[in-house]
Amino acid sequence: MIGLTRFAQSRLAWYLLGGSALLLEATALFFQYVMHLNPCVMCVYQRVAVLGILLAGLLGSIAPKSMLRFPAYLLWIVSAGWGLMLATELYNIQSDPSPFATCDFMPNFPESLPLHDWLPQVFMPTGMCTDDVWGMLGLSMTQWMQIAFSTYLIMAVVFLLPLFRKAK
Repeated sequence: MIGLTRFAQSRLAWYLLGGSALLLEATALFFQYVMHLNPCVMCVYQRVAVLGILLAGLLGSIAPKSMLRFPAYLLWIVSAGWGLMLATELYNIQSDPSPFATCDFMPNFPESLPLHDWLPQVFMPTGMCTDDVWGMLGLSMTQWMQIAFSTYLIMAVVFLLPLFRKAK
């Protein structure tokens, strides 16, 4: 546990968190611009959730042994939980393509944060939620995102557990 605690309080751990999120964002852009797989609005929201994890990694890396890491943990957990919820909702839409199971065409970002206007190359949806166009090892992209967000949540719990153990 001491080794895990030390690692959780290292810059390397936070860099790995941010780096893995950056890799997921780059992969999403590769799918969009190289493989020509258009993101739906739920995919765009998941990109925002991954961006939250990336920001958590950057925030935590600033001072990994200080109290600043706690807002980073909170951002990490909220982003991963929201992302898992979105990925699960999208999976449900794709696995039962009913005409009543639809999603918006345009993202519903706050007026003060119109990401789709500021950076449409990343945050403007151009696909439909019912499109399931890519898979690997028998799993859809949505299922892979469920795995990714679940892994992020599990890792957050693993990193936080040592903080709650009794001091000896």
